[in-house]
Amino acid sequence: MKDFVKVSLGIIIAFLLHTALSKISPSLVLLFNVFSLVVIYFAVEKNEVFGACLGAFCGLIQDSFSLGVFGVAGLAKTIAGFTAGYIAKKIDVHPPLRSFVFIFLLISFEFILWALLYSFVFSGRINTGRGLIFFQPLSTALVGSVLFFFSRKFKRSEL
Repeated sequence: MKDFVKVSLGIIIAFLLHTALSKISPSLVLLFNVFSLVVIYFAVEKNEVFGACLGAFCGLIQDSFSLGVFGVAGLAKTIAGFTAGYIAKKIDVHPPLRSFVFIFLLISFEFILWALLYSFVFSGRINTGRGLIFFQPLSTALVGSVLFFFSRKFKRSEL
C-alpha cells in the first residue's frame, strides 16, 4: 500500500509538472521528460517488472497529452522502464555521476526508440521544436540526477 501511495504521488507530481511546463512554455515540455524520471526512479528502487508496468502507464498518460498515436510513448517507456530496472540490478547507479550517465543513456535510448516507433507509424516528420528536443536527454539527466541525489539523501535522513 505504501508503494502504491508513493507511485501515485510521483505520477501526480509528474502530471502537474508536465501541465505547468506546457502552460509556461510548450518548448519546456520538449526539454524535460518528467514521466521518464518517475519511471526510472521507481524501476531503480523496485525492479524491472515494476519499471515496465509503470513505464506503460506513464507512457499512456504522456501519449494522452500529445496529438499523435496513442501508445508510442507507452511502448518506449515500457522498454526503458524494464531496461532501467534490469541495469540497476547489475550496476550500482546511485553515485551522482553514474546516476547522470545512467539517466542520460536511458533517456537517449527511450528517445531513439520513440522516434523509430513514431516514424514507423507516421510518414510525417517529428516535431523537434527547432532542434530543442535533442537536448532532452541532457537536461532531463541533469535535473534527474540532482533530484535522485536529494531523494536518496532525504531517504537516508528518515532512517
